Amino acid sequence: QVQLVESGGGLVKSGESLRLSCAASGFTFDRTGIAWFRQAPGKEREGVLCIDKGGRVAFLTDSVQGRFSVSRDNAENTVTLEMNDLRPEDTGVYSCATTLRERWNDGVYKCEEFGYWGQGTQVTVSS
Repeated sequence: QVQLVESGGGLVKSGESLRLSCAASGFTFDRTGIAWFRQAPGKEREGVLCIDKGGRVAFLTDSVQGRFSVSRDNAENTVTLEMNDLRPEDTGVYSCATTLRERWNDGVYKCEEFGYWGQGTQVTVSS
């Protein structure tokens, strides 16, 4: 049974940081890419970034580049999303998902389809 469990969300002020974790089980983690998504109230879900099995990263939105980073621990089956310099527009429910389709073209990694999803963790950034 595939499980993805996010943790680490909370309420922070603008400019502060948070670290989210995605704990995975039930599949071959070290062969699977993981993506982070977020959904703000009243808005569609937005891709944030994804990380492949080897640690290559693709950003799915330009708005977090330079502020968010991601890493994975294949021994612990976890992916960590580091979010710095948070802004009110970063508010939302953050979820992780397994990738179903990925591409590597000339060393550039892209993630395109997603399978299993976690329940999400709330991140609220106040101004």
